[in-house]
Amino acid sequence: MGRSGSAGQRDRTREFALLDRYFAAMGEGNVALTVLRDRAEPVRHFRIRSGDWSELRRALMAVQPDGASALAQWQPQPSVKEYLMVSDGLLTYGPEALPALAADQRLFAVSSAGARTDATRLRGWSEAHAGSFVALGSDIDAAARELLSMPLDVQIDAGRGVQDVVVDRRSQAQGWLWLHARLAAEGVPMRVRIAGGQWQALPESSVSADGDLLAGLWAQARLQQLSTDRRGNREAMQRLSQQFSLVGPDTSLIVLETLDDYLRYAIRPAGALRAQYDQRFARQVADRDAADRQRLDKVVTQWQQRQQWWSRRWPKGMRVQAKALEVVGQDAYAAAPVAMLAAPPPAPAPMAVAAEQRAESSSARARRSPPRQAPAGLEAAMDAVAIEPTASNAPAAANDGQLGIRLAAWQSDSPVARRLRQGPSSQLYDRYLAERAANANSSAFFLDVADLLIEQGQRDLALRVLSNLAEMELDNRHLLRVLGYRLLQADAPALAVPVFEQVLAMGQEEPQSFRDLGLALAAAGKPQQALAPLYQVVVRPWDGRFDGIALIALDELANLVAGSTPRLDTTGIDPRLLQAMPLDLRVVLAWDADNSDMDLWVTDPNGERAYYGNRLTYQGGQMSQDFTGGYGPEQFSLRNAKPGKYKVEANYFGSRQQLVTGATTLMLRLTTHWGTPKQKDQMVTMRLKDRAETVLVGEFEVR
Repeated sequence: MGRSGSAGQRDRTREFALLDRYFAAMGEGNVALTVLRDRAEPVRHFRIRSGDWSELRRALMAVQPDGASALAQWQPQPSVKEYLMVSDGLLTYGPEALPALAADQRLFAVSSAGARTDATRLRGWSEAHAGSFVALGSDIDAAARELLSMPLDVQIDAGRGVQDVVVDRRSQAQGWLWLHARLAAEGVPMRVRIAGGQWQALPESSVSADGDLLAGLWAQARLQQLSTDRRGNREAMQRLSQQFSLVGPDTSLIVLETLDDYLRYAIRPAGALRAQYDQRFARQVADRDAADRQRLDKVVTQWQQRQQWWSRRWPKGMRVQAKALEVVGQDAYAAAPVAMLAAPPPAPAPMAVAAEQRAESSSARARRSPPRQAPAGLEAAMDAVAIEPTASNAPAAANDGQLGIRLAAWQSDSPVARRLRQGPSSQLYDRYLAERAANANSSAFFLDVADLLIEQGQRDLALRVLSNLAEMELDNRHLLRVLGYRLLQADAPALAVPVFEQVLAMGQEEPQSFRDLGLALAAAGKPQQALAPLYQVVVRPWDGRFDGIALIALDELANLVAGSTPRLDTTGIDPRLLQAMPLDLRVVLAWDADNSDMDLWVTDPNGERAYYGNRLTYQGGQMSQDFTGGYGPEQFSLRNAKPGKYKVEANYFGSRQQLVTGATTLMLRLTTHWGTPKQKDQMVTMRLKDRAETVLVGEFEVR
């Protein structure tokens, strides 16, 4: 029984009326109830006596819709011979492939959600397991007859050369049963047995004049069959859609009129265009290979420059000379000058980075408001995280003392969040349910509630509340990206992986989608699978606004390879890019809103701030290239950290994005001993609403 947040759109009255007839026909029996939300709840058992299912009915009435729909995340029980899935079929969470049922287990599916029903999935699942799908409308009696009727038993023995057989039962009520198959050879029989009778289907020895039409019908039926597991069959569905010009879940109708159209979609035409296509396509492949080699050589050069920075020894004393930089702002802090140390002289080799390299005008950046000071109660407002000394096999230049991370306390001050904090923590979830309907379209509401539940140690409920983001806007990858970040922060990477897989399917033109999936796979204990998406960030061509992300992903890829046991298979990865560079301190800032400009600031014990305009500090702190067009990430790296405190801040410079969460969500990862056995990570997410807003994220303390 599906009781996710989307279950509120179903007609419970009609469902219960159908169940009345179902259990009346059963008479006596046992029922195992599994409630499906963001995860399958523990199985509960009920006894049906003389068609009386009142105890089960009361249990169903007590279940409040909440959470995402993990319809495939349950385990079949050998003792159960018939499953009845009451759901809208909207699978928004977890795996998409239905759990394996035994040959003697049947599955029936029922939905009262009308147009919101994913009938393709429910029909595919049920018909593949000797059952049927019932679309529950106003005629309850007709639905009951359909549910209580045993579907036709269809068995097919495909002969040699018969492939991809599809049984289409959609017209069964009208007396039609469609069988589609693809033939690899002519004149090969296929034996079909239905309801005790059998016959042989023998294709004609000559090609039918309706061959194209029949092929199209087979392709449509095959596409429907594959769509029961869209994530696992995505590539096969895309190929089928392109080959037969079909509209699928991830494709639009492709119009092929000119040679350029065929080249754009890499579809080989028939007839007179084929020779021209082959010639142009071969030239395109050669040009693409040359561009790929040139792009890879550029990344190798940049990586070698980073190695030069990493190998250099940097001074750790105080700068003797300092200068004041007047910063003109737009708010009450604008009149106060900000003291900053002068940037160091350029380092030898091309690693020296000057503020003038920034593409946007310096005058626009000069109007930034000065940073807000840390609150006086910072020490009390931060959670201390003890970090052990660096391992003995760390680089010689690394810090040999203790490195610690302290995160600043951050919580929402929205009216709803303040109300929910009032009262006993044991009743927080009940208070949330009371507020849920009024805030069902507010992602910030679910984020705030999840934070409160985690603070109070109710992690399972927090994950359920958080999963509602997957049901809000099914095609909003920005919202799903926020969900994935929060799942990683909540130490639930296995749940984050399918979320980021969905984001990647929606946004393959954005390198962040590949990077997010790679990091989630690594966190979920799948380092080998993580290599492919991370390497795609490095080698693929990207829009110019994503310049700089390749080196950050390369840092993460090289670190993953160096730290994995057993050794990973790096076949296909350029060996020039595999040198790991351990660090004392590392900070990475990413955000969810496109066309937004966030900035990472790190101030060291000298009082010098690393930021977009001072990308190389006196003691060797390096800030990555500035991202002004959306998502980030921005990275701060320091190999050998001077003792003292390092303040980490995030600044919201501006946005041209329509925000999906009422604010821009930031995700920051603070790491000590990066790339060593003592590596420690702390993650935090927070939301910023106003331009020029600056928040204190936390501190590193080096002793």
